Amino acid sequence: MQQRICLFPGTFDPITLGHVDIIKRAVSLFDKLYIGIGLNTSKQPMFSIEQRKEWIEKIFSDYPQIAVVSYEGLTINYCKELQAQYILRGIRSIVDFEYEKAIGDMNRMLAPEVETFFLACAPEYSTISSTVVRDVIRNKGNVKSFLPPELNL
Repeated sequence: MQQRICLFPGTFDPITLGHVDIIKRAVSLFDKLYIGIGLNTSKQPMFSIEQRKEWIEKIFSDYPQIAVVSYEGLTINYCKELQAQYILRGIRSIVDFEYEKAIGDMNRMLAPEVETFFLACAPEYSTISSTVVRDVIRNKGNVKSFLPPELNL
């Protein structure tokens, strides 16, 4: 039987409790779950890829089926490189769904063999985004209730 390999792509700048919720709920669905830190040239990250990777590895150190990777270029091409048959996307709102569905549709046209899964985050995380958290950090606000304790910010 073929391994079920999934890529959960994102910038994770920083990883939030919403991301952690999605990952913990999805991990049992796959034999291997790659958390892929994508280099997005249109975004200026607050934290280095190395720092983000270190945080994520620490958070999921008890999950041997999770690996943290970084990549550039099209997510669908990286799926092919990993031999991933699935892409996991977290959804916070209908706006997220519209955006993610458009990307999922494009990926399906480029590689019909790769299926995209959408998983809605728990309601208590639906307003947390990395963008908003970065803004709170920049303005010296308290972000402890939005981030995993391993980040220690």
